[in-house]
Amino acid sequence: MSLEENTAVHLHKDDKASKLGMWLFLLTELTLFGGLFLMYAVYRFTHQAEFHIAAKSLNTFIGTLNTSILLTSSLTMALSITAIRKGNKNLSLSFQGITIFFGLLFLLNKYFEWSHEINIGNFPGSESLLSKSQGEILFYGLYYVMTGLHALHVIIGMIVIAVMMRFTMKNIINRNDNFKLEAAGLYWHLVDIIWIFLFPLFYLIS
Repeated sequence: MSLEENTAVHLHKDDKASKLGMWLFLLTELTLFGGLFLMYAVYRFTHQAEFHIAAKSLNTFIGTLNTSILLTSSLTMALSITAIRKGNKNLSLSFQGITIFFGLLFLLNKYFEWSHEINIGNFPGSESLLSKSQGEILFYGLYYVMTGLHALHVIIGMIVIAVMMRFTMKNIINRNDNFKLEAAGLYWHLVDIIWIFLFPLFYLIS
């Protein structure tokens, strides 16, 4: 076997191992949020009326807007991968930058939403919240933990995409070697999927 053939086989094996590692990592993330979703389901079943009352305070419009923002960001992330595979470096960089912008927009909306809830006393440990029913206290506890953890993942995703932009500019990510960008895209899609589940759980309770 020639040196070029041996190198090609080695790179192919590395790609397969990297993809497997990435999918295992995503599985651990799903397990983490899956446990939280299960906890939510149990508490909602035992406190249905209280969860419904607490959810009325949340701004459904902002929740819907953030859902649209993240879904669009998934599209721009996918387009960035398609662009680099076609050898269009500048277009890929543009779509990566737009994806980060959408992430910032999502976090800005979440900041205003959290600020409103905190200002009216709906936050863990506040006298206002402690005066309410156990179910409402549990609802807001889960709301801050789950949406806060999700926001942290959005921040991590934005940092990862920023690193991918750096790699793309240096041609580390290119037409023939773009697995790193693909892996970043998978992570970003996971973040979006998690929000798609969070949105109806907290904002669309009936």
